[in-house]
Amino acid sequence: MTLASNHKAAIIRTERGLTIAGTRITLYDVMDYVTAQYPPKFIRNILSLTDEQIDAALAYIEAHRTEVEAEYQTVLEEAEELRQYWEEQNRELFARIAAKPPKPGTEAIRAKLQAAKAKLESKA
Repeated sequence: MTLASNHKAAIIRTERGLTIAGTRITLYDVMDYVTAQYPPKFIRNILSLTDEQIDAALAYIEAHRTEVEAEYQTVLEEAEELRQYWEEQNRELFARIAAKPPKPGTEAIRAKLQAAKAKLESKA
């Protein structure tokens, strides 16, 4: 079902949500960059879209701003819930992996990584 088609590119609703026709890129992917105030050319290049596709996406977002933003917030909330779920599921596994002794021959690189991590933490 086509929802917007001012150009060859159209915005369609799929099981993934509002999607740029002919791609797997959702409007929520585009919204990540729009909300960060990236210019359209950058968004087009980073997502490998055509001029028509980015124009159709931005036009649809502008014309249906309230609906798209509401769905985008839902997508962000669901993504955060999934992240928290998997973080909890893997916490014990990560702890077991971290407790294992380093493999022979990796001591130098581990020391270098620990030094870099300490340096980053001291800046924060």
